Amino acid sequence: MATVRSDPSACQGYANCVAGAEDYFDIDDDGIVVLLKTDVPDSDLTRVEEAARSCPVSALWLDK
Repeated sequence: MATVRSDPSACQGYANCVAGAEDYFDIDDDGIVVLLKTDVPDSDLTRVEEAARSCPVSALWLDK
């Protein structure tokens, strides 16, 4: 199992992550990423990893 992490200070609210995995990521009223879940089972790993990689400011990553 992997863990998804974020750097809220780097987030600029593009919401690419939300488009790729809306069950793991959201954007709050200030335009900052919110992690809805942090534990990523193997069955979701590829999808969540791609969503994290889609962040243009690298505010998301996975610890495996």
